[in-house]
Amino acid sequence: MSGRLLPWAGADGKPCYLLGDGAGYISRLADQIESVQLGMADGLLGHAAELLAEQPLTGDELRYLARRLNESLADVRRIAESRGARLVRKE
Repeated sequence: MSGRLLPWAGADGKPCYLLGDGAGYISRLADQIESVQLGMADGLLGHAAELLAEQPLTGDELRYLARRLNESLADVRRIAESRGARLVRKE
């Protein structure tokens, strides 16, 4: 049985996995966190588009925006990997 990649990392930064049928409390919590992360990514994309369209940003502002976008993209990638792995197991 393969584990589900969870939407958070362990204390050492390594991926966390959950074994089970996907019906337990931790699976539901992971689903909720993924939903929040995807919503935050969507909001950040909209905010970034507005910032980039309005006026030139300073170097510090661009670096801050790039860091937030990088964090968000890492979350979304982890969600995609987790969901993709679960789809493959169902087939």
